[in-house]
Amino acid sequence: MAKSKTKRAPGPEKRTSRRKDNSKSKRHPVAFAPGVANPPAVMTDEVINDPAELDELANEPQAATASTHQHPPQTMPIVVILGRPNVGKSTLFNKLTGTRRSIVGDESGITRDRIYGRVEWLTREFRLVDTGGIIPDEKELIPANILTQARAALDEAALILLVVDARAGITPLDEELAELARSMHKPVFVAANKVDSAKLEADAMEFARWGFDEVFPLAAEHGTGVAELLDAAVEVIRAPDATDDKLEELTLAIVGRPNVGKSSLVNRLTGEERVIVSAIPGTTRDAVDTEIEYAGTLFKLIDTAGIRRKGKTDLMAEKLSVVMSRRHLERAHVAILMIDAIEGPTALDATIGGYAHEAGVSLIIAVNKWDAIEKDTYTTKQYETRIRDMMKFASYAPIVFISAKSGQRVTKLLELARQAYAARSFRISTSEINRFFERNLEQPKATTPSRHPLRVLYITQGGIRPPTFILFTSSRSPKAKLHFSYERYIENRLREEFDFFATPIRIKQRRKKGGE
Repeated sequence: MAKSKTKRAPGPEKRTSRRKDNSKSKRHPVAFAPGVANPPAVMTDEVINDPAELDELANEPQAATASTHQHPPQTMPIVVILGRPNVGKSTLFNKLTGTRRSIVGDESGITRDRIYGRVEWLTREFRLVDTGGIIPDEKELIPANILTQARAALDEAALILLVVDARAGITPLDEELAELARSMHKPVFVAANKVDSAKLEADAMEFARWGFDEVFPLAAEHGTGVAELLDAAVEVIRAPDATDDKLEELTLAIVGRPNVGKSSLVNRLTGEERVIVSAIPGTTRDAVDTEIEYAGTLFKLIDTAGIRRKGKTDLMAEKLSVVMSRRHLERAHVAILMIDAIEGPTALDATIGGYAHEAGVSLIIAVNKWDAIEKDTYTTKQYETRIRDMMKFASYAPIVFISAKSGQRVTKLLELARQAYAARSFRISTSEINRFFERNLEQPKATTPSRHPLRVLYITQGGIRPPTFILFTSSRSPKAKLHFSYERYIENRLREEFDFFATPIRIKQRRKKGGE
């Protein structure tokens, strides 16, 4: 009887045809531990000694900038939240979007980059942008960049929400920001926040002397006055009706230690200074969402805060940012783990990769700053070996050597992310999973507890994203479990036949009652 051809998850076959398009990026097999099937692709530099080939490569353009563009902002009007530090901008953002996207705390300056969200109100929708607390005359690097980020957001705004603290009244910094808002020549609403009494509501009207369109006394934390603000906002910006025809989004989280180049990668992919880049570790404190469209796919890039060891986080904002980074990782489909090529892989890199593995997201390992490394014939292989030794749990993850600064191979990350997303969404048909069982699992092929013999009765695919398989077993004892080596054997066979590129596989055991 001829062996039936097994259908594979989308991914590796698609990559083969692209190999001619990038002659400097080639794939090499990686040495894996015994029993690990289908080693993932590794994008690397191959040392070339042929003079003719060197001449040919010398005439090629150098590493290109990512050919991506941001999802057109004109599709939905944008409302920008503006204000000095610690007046409750992030609290208002979370209330309006119905999420906990922005970190909220008593420390000033927690939000630094632009954070985007969507608001739906009375069947209408618009995009909302939370900006960092602004100090216009501040000369230090990060506060100055926060102002730059805010100006970029104001340029695309249809409405500006100037948030002030009603308890503190008008401050000189509020006056400066009011002038900034006025200079944009756009509609401006004043959101007088922290109004929780009738007296404060009356006091809030002092902001009316600025002469802006509306003043709304509200308490963002409790939601008081928010409905009136939204009613007026959707009318002023002429917000369109919400539709169900939204493009499927591929959420791509960029994770890693502080200062490995995560924000630089986002800026390279978007083609603009979308997030603040600084040599100061911990510049990014909150995850920053950016939408770009590439090859017909809408990517939501999440630039997360750098994850430090627990003992290295002192400020409350830094502790929260680590927690939020892990939470944002859990909502992603694919994660790019950034590793600093200059410092090399560290134990903390492996820990962060473990977070992604536990969250069930597909994983791509990007070794950044590759252009700054002096390379010989063995450099790439040495890096691969070190990474694989430290991250044996993620043997399925492809390794890409990139430079976010120059753009070297950054678009390859998006291509691999698309392949990983297709693989993690792949569902094996019932007939194929049955044939897989007959070929690999019908006869015992691994150690089982001698006192309580058990065998696999059948296997089903219980879910996708990540692919999850359920083994129904038979045993007289409810405590009997298949040996972990048997689970590993099954995972290797699944990858061998269906690939599941860059994606973790979950295997669960269930005891089928009723005997053999």
